[in-house]
Amino acid sequence: MDAIADFLLNGWPVALVIASAAYVAWIFAKVLMSGATDRAKLSLQLAPLICTAGTFLLWELFCKALSISTFVLPAPSDIAISLWQFRRQIGLHSFHTAWMTIAGFGLAVAFGIALGLLFGASRFFYAGFYPLLVGFNTVPKVAVVPILVIWFGVGWLPAVLTAFMISFFPIVVNVATGLATIEPETEDVMKALGATKFQIMTKIGIPRSLPYFFGSLKVAITLAYIGSVIAEYNASRFGIGNLMARASADFNVPLLFASLIALAILGVGMYMATVWLENRMTGWAQRSSFAAG
Repeated sequence: MDAIADFLLNGWPVALVIASAAYVAWIFAKVLMSGATDRAKLSLQLAPLICTAGTFLLWELFCKALSISTFVLPAPSDIAISLWQFRRQIGLHSFHTAWMTIAGFGLAVAFGIALGLLFGASRFFYAGFYPLLVGFNTVPKVAVVPILVIWFGVGWLPAVLTAFMISFFPIVVNVATGLATIEPETEDVMKALGATKFQIMTKIGIPRSLPYFFGSLKVAITLAYIGSVIAEYNASRFGIGNLMARASADFNVPLLFASLIALAILGVGMYMATVWLENRMTGWAQRSSFAAG
């Protein structure tokens, strides 16, 4: 087990490069073997990689042309060197950030769905508790971290709870909105057929809320990472936030940017997983030519 963990911590940058190259080769092969219509769709799958590579290339040329110090703005090549040099530390801390974020995000999804269904189904609860929810959401979560440290100590729990607190609000709002915007005509037809309020909610309301729900997930997952890093920066011995705090204390700017790149990779990975699940479950809702996917 230790040998496997050591291999993963040391080899993840190589695995990431190989996976990206394999993905590009696979898309190119599909483009060459498909028709003109399919080629246009497949080319969109390469757009993120092309735009990302172009951005890093312009960044590199900008830094080299103006001879910008790595202490001010490291070039992507300097960040890549730091990423490889500290690959073991970045891999270990990324793993901790990922699982704490997923744990907090999972809590936010469960709590957000339950509260969103309650708010969408009951006008009393919506009118009574929604202002409290808005007030809680406006409180900067960085101000809550010291309270969590007092209650639970330094460790993984403040990071999980911060990720939960910062990401559940969009889920609640969107699920409640999906339920509250059922067409009156549809509701009248269901009532005429003898459906109860619970049946209307389960047969019409929840399916109608799915596009809103997945839209909120794509926002919430990025917020969850922000919450985890905030807590790790102030109240944890592990995680990307803790690594960034150490890099800042050492004035190691390339490592600081390498940590940000690792965090971005984690966020994009979770975002893409959410988009994949959305396309599988709510493809029926994307009828417009402007729809993503």
